[in-house]
This record gives sequence, structure tokens and C-alpha cells, in this order.
Amino acid sequence: MSFQKTLTKVAEFKGIGVHKGKDVVLRVFPAPVDCGYLLKRSDLDSSLVPMLAGKVAATSMATTMGGDGFTVSTVEHALAAANALELDNLIFEVDGPEFPILDGSSKDFIQGFEKAGILPQQQPKNYIVVKEKIEFSDGDKLASIEPYLGFRIQAEIDFPHPAIGFQSLELEITPYNFKNQISSARTFGFMKDVELLRSKGLALGGSMDNAIVLDEKNILNPNGLRYKDEFIRHKILDAVGDIATLGQPIRGFLKLEKAGHDLMNKLVLKLGEKSKSWTEKAMVY
Repeated sequence: MSFQKTLTKVAEFKGIGVHKGKDVVLRVFPAPVDCGYLLKRSDLDSSLVPMLAGKVAATSMATTMGGDGFTVSTVEHALAAANALELDNLIFEVDGPEFPILDGSSKDFIQGFEKAGILPQQQPKNYIVVKEKIEFSDGDKLASIEPYLGFRIQAEIDFPHPAIGFQSLELEITPYNFKNQISSARTFGFMKDVELLRSKGLALGGSMDNAIVLDEKNILNPNGLRYKDEFIRHKILDAVGDIATLGQPIRGFLKLEKAGHDLMNKLVLKLGEKSKSWTEKAMVY
């Protein structure tokens, strides 16, 4: 029998918000069994909001959660780390409108959670077990999930850029695999988009310290890439974070073709609506 988990103590993360460019502090607290992931804005003294797909307020450039008159952006990297480490019950409390971007990956969140310690709880963990295939498409973009005993992701992207092009990767998502093969993969952006984004009040805190930056032909970061296919690895990282908004760990095979936050949110919402396509049960190992 697998049991629920939380943190042993508070994990704290300080850094800049990639879009607003302001310093923020995120504190992640242990939470009681069956709470799931809860979100709070400490600067607004907001109520606790469940971090579920129905609370996603926007998916452009990041996953933004909302509720009770507030929003918080760029939650996906922290959620990916929590989900991959199989943490079930946490309170995310931030003192601004977005989570800190840190280095643009989930690496620091993984390290912070592990340093705080992982605490088993005396309550069985229930999984969403997919029984039949569900998919959501938009043109040449596709997100689907089908029955599978574990949690596996197959993803592909195709960017008309000489440093990216077509990339594909398939991986079993376990704490070990995520930590060692996915967590360090950074978000990425194009110089040609920066001026437009900043005119809209976005990417104000973006830099080569927290993203892979590309011009029309090259990667501009002095140290280059962490993986030769870092771009597709980051897409998988985002997907692990976005599927956490289902509210419970999943057992299924997720397949993504050119899919981002928007399609992931729509797939998770569709999965939630089609209750005959899955069952909720504890897993015995």
C-alpha cells in the first residue's frame, strides 16, 4: 500500500518573478492528509484555493492559478517537483503575483523539498487510474492519455529553429528519473519575442540566468545547453506540473504533440468530466 506524503518542515524559495520582475518569496508548508495542493497569497491575506484545473485562470507563457480575487502565475515548475517527488499535501504561500522562476527549471524546487524532508502520512494514497483513452486536439497540437500501469510521458515538439527543430522523448516518470533526467531542463524563449512580451508587462524578469535564450540562429547562453535535447525535456517538466492540477496522482500514458499549458489544461478538465474513463483507487505494491 502506498501512503500519502507531505514535507517534514517548511521549504522556502526566494527569487525574482520572470514576468513581473519583482522579488518574491514562496513558502511551502506541510499539510494534513487529503488536502492536496493549496494556494495562498500572503501579501493579500487570501483564502486557501485548491490548485486544480478548474482554477487555472490563464495558460499563455505559463500556468496561472486564480481564485478569491487573486492570481498567481508560473506555478508549473514547483508543481512538477512536488508531483514528481510524490508529495500529496502541501500549502503554497507566496507574497506576490507569481512564483519565483529561480533558474528556470525545477532543480531548485526538488533540492528544497528534499532538504525540508519528506514525511509519510498515515493515509493511503488514491490514484486516478485511466481506463480508456482521452484526447484533446487543436490543429496539429494533440494531448492524450491512455491506460498504463505507471505514469509515462511521450512528447514531441517541432520548432522551425536550427537549434531546436524536431525533438522527441519518452520517459517513465519516477522521482529518480525526473530528478536526474528532467528537473534541470530550463524554460526557453526567443529574443524576437522579448520586446512584444515586455510591452504586455511580461518577461520583465527574464534573463539568461533563468531561461535558454535564442536569437534567429543560435543559443545565446554562454554555457549552452544542459542536455542536447533540453527543450523537449522542459516540455515534459511542464506537463508533469500541469497534470498535477488533476488533484491526485495519475496512472496513465500521456502523449503530447506540440502541446503546451493550454492543451494540458483542457485535457485535465476533459479527464475530470469523463468520470467513466477512469477509476479512483489505492495501489498495492
